[in-house]
Amino acid sequence: MKVIRLHQTGGPEVLQYEDAPDPAPAAGQAIVKTTAIGVNFADIYNRSGLYPNPMPYIPGMEAAGTVAAVAEGVTEVKVGDRVVFTGAAAGYAELVAVPAARLVPIPAGISDQTAAAVLLQGLTAHALATGVYPLKTGDRTLMHAGAGGVGLLLIQIGKRLGAEIYTTVSTEAKAALAKGAGADHVINYSTDDFEEAVKQGTGGKGVQVVYDAVGKTTFVKSLNCLAPRGYLVLYGQASGPVDPISPQILAKGSNFLTRAGMGFYTSTREELLSRANDILGWTQSGELKVRIFDTYPLAKAAEAHRALEGRLTTGKLLLTP
Repeated sequence: MKVIRLHQTGGPEVLQYEDAPDPAPAAGQAIVKTTAIGVNFADIYNRSGLYPNPMPYIPGMEAAGTVAAVAEGVTEVKVGDRVVFTGAAAGYAELVAVPAARLVPIPAGISDQTAAAVLLQGLTAHALATGVYPLKTGDRTLMHAGAGGVGLLLIQIGKRLGAEIYTTVSTEAKAALAKGAGADHVINYSTDDFEEAVKQGTGGKGVQVVYDAVGKTTFVKSLNCLAPRGYLVLYGQASGPVDPISPQILAKGSNFLTRAGMGFYTSTREELLSRANDILGWTQSGELKVRIFDTYPLAKAAEAHRALEGRLTTGKLLLTP
């Protein structure tokens, strides 16, 4: 089979298109023949070395396809099932060995491409808005990167839950996308100070929660946007990791800080399926709109990484084996 593999960490150029042996299912596993592979910031963190891995390493943690083989005793899926997964390793490949308990059936009426585009980012948005800080009617929230893959889904879920949403973007084109997803207040941080905009819009009261995937460059101002006892939820670091801090900075508003990891909110099959079925069900009904920005051949994974790192995307990037 063909895979994308790296033998050292570095820039996109370290992603090599290579041959690899076909995997066989170990106990509890199924083999998925991939048709659409999701590209995520976590793949970039793995490639760059921010998330260390033993080498050589095949990146990728999200894909859709068809079950090609199952180990003896596997009952969750059968050969021929259309499935989507996240949280498994070595996804940038034509064949992937996946724990069967992590496989989610794809409902009729949803394409493999849409399923691969929505699962990880949809689960992330779902966990953020209903698990890490459960939004409720009347809450005010600031969501950074509102035109990104997670951002567009998070805005839609937040509106579904009755929140008033402030969001940040970097261009007017991205502002239009965030507004179209349902954001109440869209702030272009290239021209406006988001902290000032949030304080002015809330009459100085601030927001109950900030969902921040940017990290280093937004952290301090995000904290300043919080209402007393508000939550700053970090779930990414597109601008780099946040500098070391003293917990004392939380004292001025008795605020809360967490670095959320979606895996802790889908740690059992029951919770995984509960969240995934919500996301796929809303997608199937049209309540949740999924934006696929572009699709690249697997061999051109480096180009996809450059586009994502360069903030050139609005929505999801996919690889096609």
